[in-house]
Amino acid sequence: MSVIQSIRDRGTWIIFILLGLALIAFILQDGLGKQGSVFSNNSTLGKVNGVTIDRAEFEKKVELYSRGNAAQYEQTRTQLWDQEINKVLLEEEFEALGLGFSDKQLNEELYKPGSQLMQQFTDPKTGFPNVDQAKQVLAQIKKSKKAEELKQVAELVNVTRLQTLNNKYNAILSQSAYVPKWLVEKQLSDNNSIANVSYVAVPYNTIADSTVKVSDDEIVAYGNKHAKQYEKEEETRIIKFVSFDAQPSKSDSQATYAKLLTYKQTLETTADAESFFAKNNSSLPYFNGYISKSQINQPVKDSLFKLSVGQTYGPYIDGNNYVVAKMVGIKTMPDSAKVRHILFKTKDRDPQTGQPFMVRDDSTAKHLADTVMMDIAKGKSFDSLCLAKSEDEGSKDKKGIYDYFPSGRMVASFNEFCFGKPVGSKGIVQTEFGYHYIEVLGQKGSQTAYNIAYMAKPITVSNETDVNVKNQASTFIAKAGSGKSFDEAITKDKMNAITSGEFKKVDAMVPSLGNNRNLVRWAYESSVGDVTKSYFDVNNKYVVAMLVAINKVGVPSATTLRPLVENLVRNEKKAKQIIETKFKGNTLEAFATSTGTVVQKLDSLQFSQPFIPALGNAEPKFIGAAFNASNKGKVTEPIAGNGGVFVLKTDLIGAKPSALTIDVLKQQLLQSVKGSASNISAGLRKAATIKDNRGDFY
Repeated sequence: MSVIQSIRDRGTWIIFILLGLALIAFILQDGLGKQGSVFSNNSTLGKVNGVTIDRAEFEKKVELYSRGNAAQYEQTRTQLWDQEINKVLLEEEFEALGLGFSDKQLNEELYKPGSQLMQQFTDPKTGFPNVDQAKQVLAQIKKSKKAEELKQVAELVNVTRLQTLNNKYNAILSQSAYVPKWLVEKQLSDNNSIANVSYVAVPYNTIADSTVKVSDDEIVAYGNKHAKQYEKEEETRIIKFVSFDAQPSKSDSQATYAKLLTYKQTLETTADAESFFAKNNSSLPYFNGYISKSQINQPVKDSLFKLSVGQTYGPYIDGNNYVVAKMVGIKTMPDSAKVRHILFKTKDRDPQTGQPFMVRDDSTAKHLADTVMMDIAKGKSFDSLCLAKSEDEGSKDKKGIYDYFPSGRMVASFNEFCFGKPVGSKGIVQTEFGYHYIEVLGQKGSQTAYNIAYMAKPITVSNETDVNVKNQASTFIAKAGSGKSFDEAITKDKMNAITSGEFKKVDAMVPSLGNNRNLVRWAYESSVGDVTKSYFDVNNKYVVAMLVAINKVGVPSATTLRPLVENLVRNEKKAKQIIETKFKGNTLEAFATSTGTVVQKLDSLQFSQPFIPALGNAEPKFIGAAFNASNKGKVTEPIAGNGGVFVLKTDLIGAKPSALTIDVLKQQLLQSVKGSASNISAGLRKAATIKDNRGDFY
């Protein structure tokens, strides 16, 4: 394998980190070439401002970056689609602004310490990058003219170019942020404003919801009135569904119990618990170390603490498991320990898949740890060595320190050194992560600690139980042939039907249910009132669904709008009823009498105060009326707020002293504007013409 191929393979995890970042998730482009595919090269997955996204090329990227992991395939496909859109849009922005990228900048970015390239040419023994070696390898590739290696170099260059241009683009956006002086002065004045007000309020909850009916026509009318807030840019679907859960039966539980009894007999007689667990899988892996009594959370811990060394207990239920426990050892040790360490990794984990991959071999990592131990023994600063060399990102900036922590929080060998060695101990310990140089800085308290082995097996659904549940779902489908029959079957069988949230044609997840792309496809191939002809397996549940709404582009249907606006429409009707029947007179006292309430007073009401007694949180109309100078000394007309209807009279508008200066507030507002300016992806998409054909293929 070539050096550059190694660079690419080892660097893939970096790209996964970038996948989730909206503005730099466009970095993959054309590095995979145009080789053949099982998909047609002429297929168009979509277009962004006229730029075609080819399905075959897109599929190659999905396959590479999902690494064949089916569980990640849907997520990766969605992330890569967003990448492709962002890349096209931002490339257009770069070109429009005339942003350039010179050969000099390329060299600076490629060979700077910490770059993606130089991470592959860093000496593991010294920690320093070897720029000359990197340049030599790239020069050899150019001379060899091997197409695949040249393509990989081109991909690396393209990634570097796009990252650099994106940094320039964000810098321009950040520097363009501006806050006018009048806005700062106005906000400072508002923040410092106070008012004394008197008011009468009638909350909406004084009228029972059941007495105010809201029709579908009223729901739709409200949606049309506020169309900009509720209209849809893409068509969506809503389903109603029932689920048949495949839960373990009594006989399934008994079978697992019997299985644990056989394990118990072997566990009782074995003298080597670690070997036993190496041969027999357990839902609770064996922690070959001691844990303080206070840190053990088993439901039967009081019974476990009574065991002698070598004795077993169980089977007992812990969550969805049957467990047999064996007392391996008992001793006294500290409650908590404080240590510092320097880590040299042998393995790391892919941040997306969680799969381990090799960083260096054991002998190299052990040599690095031995060297650090000798350097410290010669008087070199632990803090400096830790900052320069430790590969534990969680502690290196804290001088390698893990402050007082209880036993059982660290992996077994690390835990044993921290709690089994006296204060002042220094040494090298191997764990699954690599080699640690550890110093025990302190220990507190003392209590009994236990080494307990837990053999656990989940109570699983048997094939027989699974078939029975599937038969129940099939029987329901036979009864629920149409929308009316579906509802009748639910009522007759006393089942709980759930209405999903909206989902789009390209979605994989159905809100309130879970991921099932096939169910989404069914919904977009069906008409309102259609019932699934077979069940769908979603998170170990067999789901039968009916399509209840198709929301076209524009204002959605009453079914979709109702959960969003029904309470708002009902409150509008309540407000009209309250104003017409309860508010009589033209003084606060008269209004209080007619509404059966009292006049309330608020002194030193702040402009930013969210809570108003009798009305609740978020009453902007109340605040607006209270600080309106034209309302000073006179009673307003009845106003329909968010929490009720009110009238008020402003008695005084003044200001309170503030420690916040105009310069400090300006900087706060400026930082807020800069933060907003750097997140323009949504705005670019809004202005773009995007054709998404994914729903036709997947």
